[in-house]
Amino acid sequence: MERTLRISKIREGIVIDHIPGGKSLKVLSVLNIGEKSGYTVSVAMFVQSNRMKTKDVLKIESRFLEKSELDRIALIAPDATISVIKNYEISEKFTVEIPKRILGILKCNNQNCITNGREPIRPEFELLSRSPLVIRCIFCERNMGESEIHSSL
Repeated sequence: MERTLRISKIREGIVIDHIPGGKSLKVLSVLNIGEKSGYTVSVAMFVQSNRMKTKDVLKIESRFLEKSELDRIALIAPDATISVIKNYEISEKFTVEIPKRILGILKCNNQNCITNGREPIRPEFELLSRSPLVIRCIFCERNMGESEIHSSL
């Protein structure tokens, strides 16, 4: 007899699916969801997937996402799908998209960049490549790869 552990449905909130295996905790971090956030969170990590080698899945009750949060998720999990749940049913489902312009959510890794000084300038980046993930600072033209992007989120 095979035993199966299931994560129960949520009444309202979001399900984030197709997160690369092991990256769900980073997604929770950029959403500021932790012990004191008050949200009930279900996490499934390293789930076998036909589409990916392994994936993580997050269910967050009573939480919905802003555009800037979707952009952060896209930088960690560019193929993530978001399901908005209302009354236990999927009311909306979509895939995140890495924006062509990333404004104010990352810090440039160049310490000499004007955005890291005393000037009141919001960091801005342009997407150069989706796979591998590469972005460029608009101000100092420094390129950043995936590991640098993840560490500055």
